[in-house]
Amino acid sequence: MSDVKITIIDREGEAHTVDAPTDMNMNLMEVIRSYELAPEGTIGICGGMAMCASCQCYILNFEHMLPEKSYEEEDMLDQAFFVEDNSRLSCQIPITDGLDGLEVRIAAASE
Repeated sequence: MSDVKITIIDREGEAHTVDAPTDMNMNLMEVIRSYELAPEGTIGICGGMAMCASCQCYILNFEHMLPEKSYEEEDMLDQAFFVEDNSRLSCQIPITDGLDGLEVRIAAASE
């Protein structure tokens, strides 16, 4: 089993450094949910299909190899609230060895 360390800043501004497994085919949204870093029902509402933007996060360091944004992710971010240049949908970021040391901040809920 191989884990990477990822720092996730929750919506209250508290930083959490978590172990994210690279061998379970998880994405960043699923890691956030598994550590309960956002209230139930406020993140990943569409189940990780890039259809709701509730899992939007901000990438805080860019030395990691992230996948390119798909058309669907770009389209969803175009419709989302609080979008910044470093916005990504966490459901579209698979957990890989290359993410060790990644730092993200969960975007505010759109409510």
